[in-house]
Amino acid sequence: MSDKDGKKPLGLGGSRPGQVKQSFSHGRTKNVVVETKRKKVVVPKPGAAGAGASKPAGSPNLGDPSKRPAGISDAEMERRLRALQAAKAREVEEAAAREAEEKAREEERERRRAEAEAKEREDREREEALKAKQEEEERKAREEALRAQKKEEIRKAPAAKAEEPQDQAAAQAAAARAEAKGVVATGPRKTDRERNNERADRDQRGKTRDDAGRRAGKLSLSDALAGGEGGRQRSLAAMKRKQEKARQKAMGFGQKAEKQSRDVQLPETIVVSELANRMAERGADVVKALMKMGMMVTSNQTIDADTAELVIEEFGHKAVRVSDADVEQVIDQVEDKAEDLVSRPPIITIMGHVDHGKTSLLDAIREANVVSGEAGGITQHIGAYQVTTESGAVLSFLDTPGHAAFTSMRARGAQVTDIVVLVVAADDSVMPQTIEAINHAKAAGVPMIVAINKCDKPDANPQKVRTELLQHEVVVEEMGGEVQTVEVSAKTRKGLDNLLEAIALQAEILELKANPNRAAQGAVIEAKLDVGRGPVATVLVQNGTLKRGDIFVVGEQWGKVRALINDKGDRVDEAGPSVPVEVLGLNGTPEAGDVLNVVETEAQAREIADYREQAAKDKRAAAGAATTLEQLMAKAKADESVSELPVLVKADVQGSAEAIVQALEKVGNEEVRVRVLHSGVGAITESDIGLAEASGAPVIGFNVRANAPARAAANQKGVEIRYYSIIYDLVDDIKAAASGLLKAEIRENFIGYASIKEVFKVTGVGKVAGCLVTEGVARRSAGVRLLRDNVVIHEGTLKTLKRFKDEVKEVQSGQECGMAFENYDDIRPGDVIEIFEREEVQRSL
Repeated sequence: MSDKDGKKPLGLGGSRPGQVKQSFSHGRTKNVVVETKRKKVVVPKPGAAGAGASKPAGSPNLGDPSKRPAGISDAEMERRLRALQAAKAREVEEAAAREAEEKAREEERERRRAEAEAKEREDREREEALKAKQEEEERKAREEALRAQKKEEIRKAPAAKAEEPQDQAAAQAAAARAEAKGVVATGPRKTDRERNNERADRDQRGKTRDDAGRRAGKLSLSDALAGGEGGRQRSLAAMKRKQEKARQKAMGFGQKAEKQSRDVQLPETIVVSELANRMAERGADVVKALMKMGMMVTSNQTIDADTAELVIEEFGHKAVRVSDADVEQVIDQVEDKAEDLVSRPPIITIMGHVDHGKTSLLDAIREANVVSGEAGGITQHIGAYQVTTESGAVLSFLDTPGHAAFTSMRARGAQVTDIVVLVVAADDSVMPQTIEAINHAKAAGVPMIVAINKCDKPDANPQKVRTELLQHEVVVEEMGGEVQTVEVSAKTRKGLDNLLEAIALQAEILELKANPNRAAQGAVIEAKLDVGRGPVATVLVQNGTLKRGDIFVVGEQWGKVRALINDKGDRVDEAGPSVPVEVLGLNGTPEAGDVLNVVETEAQAREIADYREQAAKDKRAAAGAATTLEQLMAKAKADESVSELPVLVKADVQGSAEAIVQALEKVGNEEVRVRVLHSGVGAITESDIGLAEASGAPVIGFNVRANAPARAAANQKGVEIRYYSIIYDLVDDIKAAASGLLKAEIRENFIGYASIKEVFKVTGVGKVAGCLVTEGVARRSAGVRLLRDNVVIHEGTLKTLKRFKDEVKEVQSGQECGMAFENYDDIRPGDVIEIFEREEVQRSL
């Protein structure tokens, strides 16, 4: 059997064997016998012809057994034919449905187009009607005007016949003018209608052309189904935005705002972001401007004032230079008006030498007992009190210490006072601190009253006091001067009324006034750190009224008045001028002598305190840095030669700490000095112990004690803590300790002389001098000097001292001996040997 092209089919037919050549690696081959089978021919069943006859035209005759795929049964073949017929029928139905839908869509499009055209035509007709109506009204108005004009002309004409040709000429002229202007009295509607139609058509064509370009874009589903005709409609929001933009443009809002020039306050240094805020510019723009100037900075970096001024000018603003000290301008410095001033109590300071009875005199006035509460019977800090006399006058007293260590306290008392009462003991008369108090009072420019105390003693001599005061330019009234003197006795209360009367008279002469209705201002008399209450300042109000809740700044500290306590220990709500009170609510302990000022806000108080603290740090740093290299080297040499005794000082009040530091700085000489590592107010803490251990210093507590952790740390680290309550004892102990650092004084005691009679040369020893002790005694342990013609040519020690052949410790006067010097052989007969001993003598400051 052969194919159409005459070639034999592939295969061997039946079960004939054949050979296939297989190839392997390394060039090996092998012939394999294979067997091929003849294709199986399926004979169709008789019913298959009828099934094939029912196939639709154009489809392959699957019922034909010769064209049916192999292995297909008649039932399968029938199922496939039915499925094919169903698919054909479904395709026909879908085609019909699509055709109907397309037709309906086309009809819808036609309907929409017709509606749009009808609406457009209706709008055009309405617009044309409106325009025609308007033109008709304008035409009627013109005709009315012509008619009125014509009536006026007829009324004015003298004769109807004479005016008739003129009326006709006027009518013809009017008609000509109307025709020239496009106004025709008869039949104007047709011409206007045609003109309006032409204009509407032209506008419509322009609108269609504009919409075609503007509304091109994405199509909605309905527009796509409608064939994409008609274009995309603008949304309602877009139309509103367009109307809003047009309205703002008409009102002038759309224009760019004109740049404003600002006055920018410029301190010495400023952060870039703060500079941008003050200029109301974007921080990125300021950074960009600085980068253009060659400065690679960020918004958090600080730039100097000159650079910032260049940036400000570049942005079109004006720089206003301000100083950091301007923050203090918020403190009210307004001058008080005369009508606002009211009388205030005088401030009296009691001054004088130690133990002259200042506090006892004040006790007698106050009828209190303060001396018994003072350690050692001496005042060690400023006390402030108010006294009401029998006449009702109120007096404010300040009691200052008289000890030499409290110089600064006396000066501070004199600065804040109105009247100084100088207390002089009638038996001691004028003493060193009395002179110092006189100088403080003169420097402060305040009047003085001399109270001659202890007049009850037998050896009292008030006249001697008055006479000695003349040496210091204090002229009392009894000697033709202006200074009042009062003889008093604190013990017997003699003369107290006269003293109070003298004070009241002096206060009346001064006419002391202050304005209580303003922000308070006062001076810190004393400050301390109370364990239970925190930092406490004794403030003497000088002007205004200090109230509870006021925000204030005092020196480098600030705070809010939490409580006010008067001299009797009672809480008060406010303190007026010349009233001393204790103020609670500070954030730290101020310095005694600082000025208290009330400000409006906490931010202002904090800013002023921070500025003052920074200024103080800068001042200390500048003082430490203002030295040359030569000065540093000289100081280093001096430090090597000077021994230091380091100490830490903690006191109960600021004034006492200040006085102790000043007293300790005076202890010492060119060899030894006391160095105060740290001084503070309050209890001794663990940090103080740590500092003392690091520097090898003792801790001195004045009227304070160490807390439990500090005591434990001191025991563990071996730090000495010494407690004192009297400043005398403290200074004496430190002076004794500093004396221990002094080098002992070396004294030479001459114990004998010997003259050399002969010189012998001994093998193994060297030259030995045969001597005669002429005076005193010669000892082997003593030092010797060799004198030749009364000139010292050698100083050293003896190598040997012999009597005959024996080594001896000493040789008495009148005896002979042999001497040999250590490392020295130049000895001659006739030389004199001076024998002496050195003795160390301990020195003290």
